[in-house]
Amino acid sequence: MAENESVECITEHERILQEIESTDTACVGPTLRSVYDDQPNAHKRFMEKLEVRIRNHDREIEKMCNFHHQGFVDAITELLKVRADAEKLMGQVTDTNRRLQDAGREVTAQTEEVIRCRIQQRNMTTTVERLQLCIPVLEMYSKLKEQLESKRHYAALKTMEQLEKVFIPRVSRYRFCQIMADNLPKLREDIKDISMSDLKDFLESIRKHSDKIGETAMKQAEYRYKTGKTLALWTLLEEDQSEEEVLTAQDLVDFSPVYRCLHIYTVLGDRETFENYYRKQRRKQARLVLQPQSNMQETVEGYRRYFNQIVGFFLVEDHVLHSTQGLLTRAFTDELWNMALSKITAVLRTHSSYCSDPDLVLELKNLIVIFADTLQGYGYPVNRLFDLLYEIRDQYNETLLKKWALVFREIFELDNYSPIPVETEEDYKSVISRFPFHDAEIEKQDFPKKLPMSQSVPQIYVQVKEFIYASLKFSESLHRSWTEIDDMLRKSTNLLLTRTLSGCLQNLIKKPHIGLTELVQIIINTTHLEQACKYLEDFITNITNISPETVHTTRLYGLSTFKDARHAAEGEIYTKLNQKIDEFIQLADYDWGMPESDGQASGYLMDLINFLRSTFQVFTHLPGKVAQTACMSACKHLSTSLMQMLLDCELKQISMGAVQQFNLDVIQCELFASSEPVPGFQGDTLQLAFIDLRQLLDLFMVWDWSTYLADYGQPTSKYLRVNPSTALALLEKMKDTSKKNNIFSQFRKNDRDKQKLIETVVKQLRSLVNGMSQHS
Repeated sequence: MAENESVECITEHERILQEIESTDTACVGPTLRSVYDDQPNAHKRFMEKLEVRIRNHDREIEKMCNFHHQGFVDAITELLKVRADAEKLMGQVTDTNRRLQDAGREVTAQTEEVIRCRIQQRNMTTTVERLQLCIPVLEMYSKLKEQLESKRHYAALKTMEQLEKVFIPRVSRYRFCQIMADNLPKLREDIKDISMSDLKDFLESIRKHSDKIGETAMKQAEYRYKTGKTLALWTLLEEDQSEEEVLTAQDLVDFSPVYRCLHIYTVLGDRETFENYYRKQRRKQARLVLQPQSNMQETVEGYRRYFNQIVGFFLVEDHVLHSTQGLLTRAFTDELWNMALSKITAVLRTHSSYCSDPDLVLELKNLIVIFADTLQGYGYPVNRLFDLLYEIRDQYNETLLKKWALVFREIFELDNYSPIPVETEEDYKSVISRFPFHDAEIEKQDFPKKLPMSQSVPQIYVQVKEFIYASLKFSESLHRSWTEIDDMLRKSTNLLLTRTLSGCLQNLIKKPHIGLTELVQIIINTTHLEQACKYLEDFITNITNISPETVHTTRLYGLSTFKDARHAAEGEIYTKLNQKIDEFIQLADYDWGMPESDGQASGYLMDLINFLRSTFQVFTHLPGKVAQTACMSACKHLSTSLMQMLLDCELKQISMGAVQQFNLDVIQCELFASSEPVPGFQGDTLQLAFIDLRQLLDLFMVWDWSTYLADYGQPTSKYLRVNPSTALALLEKMKDTSKKNNIFSQFRKNDRDKQKLIETVVKQLRSLVNGMSQHS
């Protein structure tokens, strides 16, 4: 086994030695490392083997040297023999070379000069050829610089394109061309920046001049509406500018920055960026244009500037839309316009609501119509603006109603509430020219004479017509049929009559300083105004040429207005009459314990009756039923007040003398009622107002208790209107409680049985009263 390992080890050492002998010394390391990585003691054996190999090679070297030594010696000997010949030849060669150098020095100099000239000639030829290639590039670049300096940016971009595609590739190996090529992208960006800066200047300029553009366009629309002619906006701009000796339209509105920037961005392949930027900026400007001033509603100029800016903005958009290919689209302008419409309607709705001047609202309406017609002429839909005008029309009517309310109040305050005196025929014609009054009886009278109504009637009638004219002004130019205008006029007039005029009349009637005479005149006035309503309908018909009999035509409600006012005045007459009656009754000063009457009616009552007589004489101009109702109401109120005075809880005792005095006063009331203070009553209708008092006083004056108690509850009873509780209350006041100034004292002296009879009557009356309360 040991022998086999020894043989393998020897074979391996042979291989390693062969690799060392045949391998480059730089790669011997791995071979030697394998000696150390082998079996133990292998290194020692390898060194022994290496020593053996070295000795073998030394012996071979020694043999080879011994074999060639003689030849080497012979060669040295031969060299020594030719040394002298070589030295001689060396001298000859040196001499020959010196002579040759001396002879060829001039030729060499001339040859070098020829070579230099030929090199220069070749370089010049090459330079000319290269310059012929470079000069067009330089010329084009110089042209590019000139175009940039003169701001012909679109042409400069075309020059850049030629440089890049044609000229620079021919001489691309030159460094200046590379610098030039590297500089072109920067120049393009500069052109983009410059064109964008021009566009921003344009946007700022167009924002400043939108007001002038819009103003001119609206003038054009108004001129076209009035004359039927058509003008070009930009021509009209030039005319306006030339008149004012300022910039022309082309100077005012130069769209070349837009076109130039659009072309530049298109050439540079960045059109979408430009389009997005332009649209974004115009959206921002639209929002600024649509933002109103805070005090815009105060003057019409505020609205005018607002409309001018908007019109100018959208006319610019329309011009750009039609003069460029795709920069703007109809969808984009429609979107802007719809946004603007929403903002405009909201702004106008808000600001117009603060306006209280109808003239300003009317001017606003005219501006909106011109504004709408202007934009409609450029293809923008404006139906929403006309819808808004119907809302503003309601606001306009409200301002008119407020204005006319002041007018009516002033007329009523200045009225003297007396019939209109007419001294001459001219005075009479002057009145009837303003108010449709016809009365055959009055016309037959000689001058001077009086018309039944007061001066406020023709003034009110004229003002109602003025209101109709004012309302008509708003309906003009709204593109509505006369049927619709007729309906608008009638509805607004109805509001004037039923709300404004009616309210003024109601307030007038309730004023403290309006007395009975004034109330009577107001009733007469409303009667004539009511009769004039048909003439107002004819007035509207003449304006619109729409017959009142047309289906769905609104009728005027003036009849009900004046009837309501008349009824209110009548009610106020009744109230004021009663108040005056109460004032007289408060002056009554009865001595309720007087032993006997004065033999004549009380002074306060005679004054009251005289007042009533004079008052009812004024009522002769009133309609019959009104005067009759007022008279009946006054008599009933007087009767009720006298009854309340007699039955007052604070009044504890009443003597028979006081009853007799009270009876004299009631007799005067009855005489007044029978004297027919107001014609038209049948029989003793007016006297029946005092029937309750009369039966009560007769019962006590006659002392007819047996008849009263026997016939109580019978329809034919003589004292049918005497209530048991009323009789009992008055009888209690006349009982002998103080035994002084009492009618029962004589009864007690003369006949005590009558006292018992009185007690019996009181008990029976109480029984009747209790029976009535149980029955109720």
